Amino acid sequence: MTALTRTRALGAGGSTLDEFTERLFGHLPRADQRRWARVYLQGLLTTPGKKSVRRLAASVTKSPTASQSLQQFINASPWEWDPARAELLRWIEERHTVHAWTIGQVAFPKRGEHSVGVHRRFDPAAGRIVNCQYGYGLFLSLGGTNTPVDWRLLLPENWSADPTLRRRARISPEVAHQTPESLVLGLVDSIAARTSSVRAPVIADFSRLNGAAALIGMLGRRGHDFLVCVPPTLTVSPAGPAHGVEPARIPVRMPARMPVRATTAGDFVRMGNTSHPYAARLGGPDARSQRLRIHSGLVRVPGGETGVPGAQQTYRLFGERPPGPGLRGGPVWLTNMSRHRMDDLLFLVRQSARTGAVLGTLADEFGLLDFEGRSFPGWHHHMTLMSAAFAYKAMPGAPEAREAREAREAREYAA
Repeated sequence: MTALTRTRALGAGGSTLDEFTERLFGHLPRADQRRWARVYLQGLLTTPGKKSVRRLAASVTKSPTASQSLQQFINASPWEWDPARAELLRWIEERHTVHAWTIGQVAFPKRGEHSVGVHRRFDPAAGRIVNCQYGYGLFLSLGGTNTPVDWRLLLPENWSADPTLRRRARISPEVAHQTPESLVLGLVDSIAARTSSVRAPVIADFSRLNGAAALIGMLGRRGHDFLVCVPPTLTVSPAGPAHGVEPARIPVRMPARMPVRATTAGDFVRMGNTSHPYAARLGGPDARSQRLRIHSGLVRVPGGETGVPGAQQTYRLFGERPPGPGLRGGPVWLTNMSRHRMDDLLFLVRQSARTGAVLGTLADEFGLLDFEGRSFPGWHHHMTLMSAAFAYKAMPGAPEAREAREAREAREYAA
């Protein structure tokens, strides 16, 4: 196998691509598996345009059988992806401080009906019903970028129950249909078990989840701090000042109108019960950043209690108040970090928006949507290698990322 390109070493930690591959995929039992992992990584890093297996192989080696071997490695070779993802997490944590764990959502458009988990659903990004796979990813927010480290594929009930579909897609017996809420919780549980760092707050968009209230309660019972975008229709009830909250840390004024009984999250934000005396940008999963006044208040969420007898959790709910009557507001956010300053919460909101931008980069430059196989293991193999390639190249500290930043600054200076 003759390599056509070489990938330079990282500045942070001095890892070459060979060392990086051995670190993440050294658990693979055969030397040829480790070799093809490196080929796939190098292909993702150097191949322009669509990242099909054929194009990845052609960009790295002149071997006429490389494409077939690479296809075999991704789709048919029975290797475990969890150890590589756990090692990727450790590799990142050794080099950067993690500010948040952010959940991203992505639809993978498909033409046929044979790719594992394919089904028809409404895709908010496309604004229409599409034929697709649907997945959730967990990203480490590092300040400079958000890096994916774990993934879950939504498996509809018909795929879980049909023995023929399971056999064709090589779905293992322990894999079953799970709700989106369960998949998100599984991602959080997995990183909590693997991390050696202090738990970071969970940032997620629950605005289209029917079980948002229950998921909020489960995150709280597991002891996680969180900041989540909730459905405007989520039922909330007003709460008085939470015990221990320091009012001086969040400047407020009390408006004339205050809700006195259960209402929706969207209506609560429009009415307010705390108005912050400054205008700030509040972006979100489905909203452009605008300079609007932020309103917030303390609420309880029926169905989202902590489960502790006699205890009721108080949350801070906040969002943008529309500038005029009859106008719809932006995203509504809910957090159990009531003692945090609003500036700190807005910083975390921006981490959520950054995940959306990273998903676009993954699609354009790292082959997020280009996997051509149909099997369940194949999908996870591709997502693992794609995540590793992104971390190697685009994470803060990588020479490629540093050179791109310097080139951008030079262009801006010249302009």
